[in-house]
Amino acid sequence: MSVDGEVAEPGWEVDPDDDWGVAVIATVGRQLKLRREAVGMRAAEFGEAVGYGEDMVYKVEGGKRIPRQEYLNRADEVLGAGGLISATWEDVKRVRYPKKVRELAKLEGQAVEIGVYVCNSISGLLQTPEHARALIEAAQPPYSPDDVERMVTARMARRAVFEREPAPSIHFVLEETVLRRPVGGRMVQHQQLEHLLEVGRLRHITLQVMPTATDAHPGLDGRIELLKFPDGTAVGRADGMFNGRPTTDPRQLRVIELQYGTIRAQALSPRESSTFIEQLLGES
Repeated sequence: MSVDGEVAEPGWEVDPDDDWGVAVIATVGRQLKLRREAVGMRAAEFGEAVGYGEDMVYKVEGGKRIPRQEYLNRADEVLGAGGLISATWEDVKRVRYPKKVRELAKLEGQAVEIGVYVCNSISGLLQTPEHARALIEAAQPPYSPDDVERMVTARMARRAVFEREPAPSIHFVLEETVLRRPVGGRMVQHQQLEHLLEVGRLRHITLQVMPTATDAHPGLDGRIELLKFPDGTAVGRADGMFNGRPTTDPRQLRVIELQYGTIRAQALSPRESSTFIEQLLGES
């Protein structure tokens, strides 16, 4: 469990504003401590057995650190827990994702129709891990390596919405400029474009490209998102409208739908968009 001679850290920091996450990790940490003490192992001894430092053992047991799955599995073996410690991963794995991402993923998991337009990047749902990592690592001030991995993992987990049954209808509009930007280098860009073509072939996914050489449109103010649910309700958000906050107000939703519909009408058709991405792929 070491990287370049240094002991790898067993997890991510706990978000203090995430009440549910704090409670889960505190409970798991308490159980680990009780089981360790019950078998008469000191923290240093236990840390050596599972492959981590004594300080990290105290952080996990004190609810200050989110343990990775391999840490829990190794602890289960060392403490002879018969799978009970390993089973806590089902809750822990949800906590590793930031609270806002969990809430968004929950809404996406319930929606029957999702519409997304992003003006300055590729939607997180469409990003490859390498593309996502390059974007996150470009942030200033920079995130810690652990935070980067946590955010990339969370972003990739959202893609589970593509595999849902019944499948939701998902529409994306992407700006030509973000497709041309070599985020992460040419190889990462090439892989990202290939991924877009692959996703665009899914029967419930519609991918459209907004050409740079087009007139002004309602999306130039920023991101637009629209999610519709089985009961007829919906939630939407537009950076340039209603202070950029999510809304369920029918009158405000009609405005957001009008904006998104106008953007889709001005963008290339799905077939034209696929051809355009293939051309870009040939240039990358």
